[in-house]
Amino acid sequence: MKSNPSNPRAARLLYLSLMATGGYSMLYVPSLIVPGDPAATAENILAHEALYRLGIVSGLACQVIFLLLVLALYKLFREVNRTHAALMVGLVVAAVPVGFLNMLNQVAALHVLSGADYLRVFEADQLNALMMLFLELHGQGLLIVQVFWGAWLLPLGLLVMKAPSMPTFIWVLLIVACGGYLVDVLTRLLIPEHAAIVSSISGAAKFGELAMALWLLSPALRTRPVHG
Repeated sequence: MKSNPSNPRAARLLYLSLMATGGYSMLYVPSLIVPGDPAATAENILAHEALYRLGIVSGLACQVIFLLLVLALYKLFREVNRTHAALMVGLVVAAVPVGFLNMLNQVAALHVLSGADYLRVFEADQLNALMMLFLELHGQGLLIVQVFWGAWLLPLGLLVMKAPSMPTFIWVLLIVACGGYLVDVLTRLLIPEHAAIVSSISGAAKFGELAMALWLLSPALRTRPVHG
């Protein structure tokens, strides 16, 4: 193994940017949705349209940052195991187009409320219902892309496990987070009546990914090489 690790600064900055953009996109926009009340949801979106649009932009930026992040991590870990590193990149490369396409649903929901002339053939209640449909489809799209969000953590966890300078608890938490994402997806698709209970557990497991982000921010990484 080589002893000169790639500079982790890029990975640090990208992970911070990913958390910021992803957090805003996935937390703020859903906060505008009033379950079972399309009219109230439409009112919320129109009243905070600029912030809603910022959420869309943040979601798109998040996809680009995700791709750049995995490339930075590839540079850090490629000397540990090139096969696992390449698999990690491949899973993220597959996830990004799905994420981009899914953002179209949020754009469509806003467009339905735009008041365009050709939409006047629909009643207000019909437009609001269509808007809610697009928002619901966006939520289901997130469920699909979670397969990749979980899967890429498996090769990353294996890379961390084989990196001599990485603490054991990090790769364990990454594998647990991988399982959390995948269990959440399977539960929602196969036994949705139990999704609320399982999600409370799997949701906590997903936070294991933060261990990797925190380690990249740790001063220890500045003095300890990643791969030997």
